Amino acid sequence: MTGQVKFRKKLTRLQFRQFMADHAPVIVVMEACGSASYWAREMSQFGHEVKLIAPQYVRPFVKRQKNDMADAEAIVIAAQRPEMRFVEPKTEEQQARAALFRARERLVHQRTELVNALRGLLYEFGHVLPQGIAQIKRVAAVLDDPACDLPTLVQEECRDLLAQISEQTARIEARTRLAKQLAEQTDTARRLQTMPGVGPLTALAVEAFGPTMETFRRGRDFAAWLGENGGAKVGHGSGGMSLLRAA
Repeated sequence: MTGQVKFRKKLTRLQFRQFMADHAPVIVVMEACGSASYWAREMSQFGHEVKLIAPQYVRPFVKRQKNDMADAEAIVIAAQRPEMRFVEPKTEEQQARAALFRARERLVHQRTELVNALRGLLYEFGHVLPQGIAQIKRVAAVLDDPACDLPTLVQEECRDLLAQISEQTARIEARTRLAKQLAEQTDTARRLQTMPGVGPLTALAVEAFGPTMETFRRGRDFAAWLGENGGAKVGHGSGGMSLLRAA
């Protein structure tokens, strides 16, 4: 690779797919953004070799105002660095499991917001409860007490919040059960669970979000990856794809 630009093209996603399908096999380098693994699998089907670069390694090579074409040029420059480290594209199964984890995390955050709203409402009327989902039973006991001093409207609002919290808890538990089942279906997750302190959720998270362990030379390298791993471009934005080829 000499680094000389052979052409610059701005394509829609459909045009990009067709262009790469018709192109002779080449090395395709992309920034490891949200859809990068999908495009990596698509490019591999066309016979191309795909390499992904973490965004933090591309950013220093952006020479001017950030846009798709500037990103594409920065990716090409970054890929030519001999010390550059590349990200392993994720499989569909890994991405699906990651989606499960994100869904569960979102539900946990939503439930926490509901619990805090409930605690705040009770606090306004002199009922102070400690933090934590385990305190919900105490709220139900307060509402069921015949001597409850809360206004009727407040009691109704508290019961509605309790119902929403119960619904979220059921959804969280369903996803937790599914995650535990999936953790028993992959060799990597099963092996990780043999380590002290590693349960099914942690094991499946490593399998879903992490690259293959063969990527790391030692355990310290994996620890460093955990600390620095950021978000996961051929430079593609909302409008289309910017493609730059270097010889």
